[in-house]
Amino acid sequence: MNNKTKFQLSFMMFLEFFIWGGWFVSLGTFLGNNLEASGGEIAQAFSTQSWGAIIAPFIIGLIADRYFNAERILGVLHLIGAFLMYQMYQTTDFSVFYPYVLGYMILYMPTLALVNSISFNQMKNPAKEFSPIRVFGTIGWIVAGLVISYVFLWDSPKGIEAGLLKNTFLMVGIASAILGLFSFTLPKTPPRVDKGEKVTVSDVLGLDALRLLNDRNFLIFFISSVLICIPLAFYYQNANPFLSEIGLANPTGKMTIGQASEVIFMLLLPYFFTKFGFKKTILVGMLAWTVRYLLFAYGNAGDLAFMLILGIALHGICYDFFFVSGQIYTDTKAGEKYKSAAQGLITLATYGVGMLIGFWIAGKITDSFLLEDGTHLWEKIWIYPAGFAAVVFVLFALIFKNEKVEYKS
Repeated sequence: MNNKTKFQLSFMMFLEFFIWGGWFVSLGTFLGNNLEASGGEIAQAFSTQSWGAIIAPFIIGLIADRYFNAERILGVLHLIGAFLMYQMYQTTDFSVFYPYVLGYMILYMPTLALVNSISFNQMKNPAKEFSPIRVFGTIGWIVAGLVISYVFLWDSPKGIEAGLLKNTFLMVGIASAILGLFSFTLPKTPPRVDKGEKVTVSDVLGLDALRLLNDRNFLIFFISSVLICIPLAFYYQNANPFLSEIGLANPTGKMTIGQASEVIFMLLLPYFFTKFGFKKTILVGMLAWTVRYLLFAYGNAGDLAFMLILGIALHGICYDFFFVSGQIYTDTKAGEKYKSAAQGLITLATYGVGMLIGFWIAGKITDSFLLEDGTHLWEKIWIYPAGFAAVVFVLFALIFKNEKVEYKS
């Protein structure tokens, strides 16, 4: 790639994840304070990510892969997204807010695959060239959190009291409009499927990969992946409201420590994978979820604030050691013919079905520990995902048979 293309793809990734991190992290806090939403309603809003993940394959498989250039679809989706973000910025009632956020996530989730497709289309060796481009997405997420916390102070106690978190939607709306227009200048990425070639529902959903479930180990991994997404949903939905409610300063900015940790442990993953193997690596990832939630349960914003920071910093192990290891494992089990189908199936199961269930459970449990003064018994709330992750850890350790999996960077 020439330098111009590298800049274009890097800037695209930066904005793509700046947009996601600029509103999704603080969404629970915004809904609870600005719209007075219940735990169940907050769960509804977060579950739009799952509905988007479920619907995304249809948009990519039936439209992007067959009829239009990926960069043009990316541009249109983000321009519509900018409009929906502005509508959310103006909303003062959850019943009005929900259709907008649902529509937005149905449009946004397919863009995650589109930016990858556009990038891969320009690369001769994606294994080496993609990471330096993709890291700008993580940087974008981090910058969004730092801007919210340390530049505009929207998540400070005064900012939350004044309802300033709604400005995150305006900020992201502007960024989405910029990316929408910029997308039309990106290198051309034509459809990957010939117009005369049939695309079936089975192709779109990756149903051909279901035959992998005949493998006992893969079936155990598949079920574990769905189950571990239930405690994962608690983090996405409750972490920012929890940190804000207990009075931790600059919670959104501090949560970017998790993304920095993700980068570090991504670099360390090949070593762990080679040294300890797939089963031990993924078990460490599962155990990290239990430890994280225990730290949240018993830490506080005062003398035990270090426990909260440590819990946030564990995000790299939680995510990389389980999800990235799982993607590698899936790739090795699928074989050349079903690689894409298998990855699509795992994504649908985790971010779709698993987290959809997780958000619903998290909402129910959060509401059950709501006090009359509007605060929550967070210690009791966090014990649930900690215990659930521990159960998944034990079951996987006992049932999954160790096997050699080669790591290919």
